[in-house]
Amino acid sequence: MAKLKITQVRSAIDRPRDQKATLKALGLRRIRHSVIHNDTPQIQGMVRKVKHLVTVEKISS
Repeated sequence: MAKLKITQVRSAIDRPRDQKATLKALGLRRIRHSVIHNDTPQIQGMVRKVKHLVTVEKISS
């Protein structure tokens, strides 16, 4: 299964509560912090919600 490397590139300050909660659910804590998740529809939806705050790279297994 393919994996996604998700990196926070913008601050969550002055963002709506749901976007802050999405970043927390993804496991992102600060700018330039990266996490790796499986490429599932749930994760893709979360990334889509905060796409202006993160960058995404595909990692092949």
